[in-house]
Amino acid sequence: MPRPINFCFQQQAGTNTHLLYIYDDVTKFGKFNWSTWNYDESETSAKYFRDQLAAIPDKDTIELHINSNGGSVQEGVAIYNQLKQKACHKVGHVDGVAYSIAFVILQACDERVMGVGTSALVHDMWVECQGNAKELRKMADDLDVLMESNRQIFMERSNLDEQQLIEMMDKETFLTPAQCLEYGLIDSVDKKQQAEPQNQESLEQQIVQLRTMMAQQKSFREQLQAMTEPKEPPVPPAPAQKTLANKISNLFEKM
Repeated sequence: MPRPINFCFQQQAGTNTHLLYIYDDVTKFGKFNWSTWNYDESETSAKYFRDQLAAIPDKDTIELHINSNGGSVQEGVAIYNQLKQKACHKVGHVDGVAYSIAFVILQACDERVMGVGTSALVHDMWVECQGNAKELRKMADDLDVLMESNRQIFMERSNLDEQQLIEMMDKETFLTPAQCLEYGLIDSVDKKQQAEPQNQESLEQQIVQLRTMMAQQKSFREQLQAMTEPKEPPVPPAPAQKTLANKISNLFEKM
């Protein structure tokens, strides 16, 4: 059974554009392999991302496509910074959802684009923690520091002030493409281009071509009809001509 594609690097034929796909949760480790008793390499880790980016020339273009619920903040922030440090022109597309750290990664792109019907999510970080009261209190304090650092990424290019962003993240806010565009969290919404209206000259040419085609079809039908219709029987000779023919016939019989 083929493995699902979670993170794919591909160069478009004949171009200098490299396609990247984050279509899974961002994780440091892959799934546990019961055959080797080890974790497979994650295709959404910072290490994997680093190795693949190193193979892309700085003069080329990177197209990043995202459909992810998020994942590890540690890995996602590292991926964000790797993209920021890469000299390539980077275009980020949200194909489905860009939640949590996946939306953070999008902010590293020079152009940030969301498709119609997509969505984004901003929220406070959370961790699984165990320990005594002192250790739990420290973890809460550490999360406050991490959140302050994380907010700077969104505030760098958006028009949101920090208090507004704090409230949005505290409420776990889902955002439409229009809202993201309003807040400056993306640069554009990708819509299908509508066909340009045809000018009068173009319409007239099409009408002439249509009339010519209809005339040709009519002529062909007439020819076909003439070929298939039964022919009229020959006209019988006039009585005088018939009598003359009989006399000539009798003359030859007497000879």
